[in-house]
Amino acid sequence: MFTDHLEKYTVNAVPKNLYDPVNYILNLEGKRIRPILTLVSTDIFSGSAKKALNAALAGEVFHAFSLVHDDIMDSADLRRGNITVHKKWDSSIAILSGDVMLILAYQIFENYEANIFVPMATLFSKTAIKVCEGQQLDIDFEKKQEISLDEYILMITCKTAELIGAAMKMGAIIADATLKEQEKIYEFGKNLGIAFQLQDDYLDCFGNENAFGKKIGGDIIKKKKTFLYIKTLELLSDDEKSDLISLYNSCHDNPQEKIALVKNLYNKCNIENEIAAEIQKHTDNAFQILESLKLPKEKNEFLYNFGNSLTQRKI
Repeated sequence: MFTDHLEKYTVNAVPKNLYDPVNYILNLEGKRIRPILTLVSTDIFSGSAKKALNAALAGEVFHAFSLVHDDIMDSADLRRGNITVHKKWDSSIAILSGDVMLILAYQIFENYEANIFVPMATLFSKTAIKVCEGQQLDIDFEKKQEISLDEYILMITCKTAELIGAAMKMGAIIADATLKEQEKIYEFGKNLGIAFQLQDDYLDCFGNENAFGKKIGGDIIKKKKTFLYIKTLELLSDDEKSDLISLYNSCHDNPQEKIALVKNLYNKCNIENEIAAEIQKHTDNAFQILESLKLPKEKNEFLYNFGNSLTQRKI
């Protein structure tokens, strides 16, 4: 349903170098998790999923904008298994195309009447600021030698989880759910979003490159301080901790060898079990909130199964 709606959204305007990248990034095959959650949330609260299509589209356009800018900052070559926008065109075009996507996302909300537009635009603005705050924290972490797990969870909450929570709250707004229900489904989505990003961290290091759509070990090469890195530092001896810090911050002649050496230290600490436990903690938090919503059994089971599919995925 959403894919059909997205395919109809093609920006045919000039200059082509501004809008072609917009159409390109929106048509790359992706999981479409955020727009699906908007439609699901609307349906869960007995609203019309069809009415939520533009809200879902706005969320996806915003998400695409953030990906284009993230890829520039990360100097990434691939996105969803395809060439990134700044590599296919150039960084200046990518920045500007990202900017126009942010504006287009707000423009899509204009399809709604005021009683829906106002709370959604308010939510969207708050979420957009949180995403930017999360991205800045991520950049700041590159220069910090030590980061706590609490700091890391805050960063991924802002950068990733807030948008997932907002996607679900938008659906609840369209369905005219109560304010209490809107807030609970938002918290449900946010906790799932944290677990989702932690699973992304795991897959970046231990996933299958063809299935994942990005180079495995990219976070290690880019020296990103993920949960895997931070937790391993906590568990290693002082000497091994110094080894990991030195190795992680080095410009190794052989990137694959560097990835292998770091993964060896991760494996020494059973980091796969550690991150699995953290993912489960946030997933359990989400499901506790879900239970408090007192939804009909079939709707509760659907969200439970969908949540598990997000946090236990292999791609």
